[in-house]
Amino acid sequence: MKPKTVKPGVVEKIIKPVYPGLPEKAQIAVEGGDHLYREIRIDNELTDEHGKKVKLKENAQVNVVVEADKAATIPKDQTQ
Repeated sequence: MKPKTVKPGVVEKIIKPVYPGLPEKAQIAVEGGDHLYREIRIDNELTDEHGKKVKLKENAQVNVVVEADKAATIPKDQTQ
């Protein structure tokens, strides 16, 4: 099992592409993030449990998962 953390978030807005053919984006506010850095933008395309493509809606509650290989982490009490 890889080390990970899960942070709650909410989809603040859906951003339409500027040019045809580019993906739509979902802007997600991550709870617990620093004020100036709490939003992330991702392609608004997910896959459901049946393999079907779906999209997020505005105001949707989501979980943001950060996962890393064990080799990419160090114990919290150890400094670099």
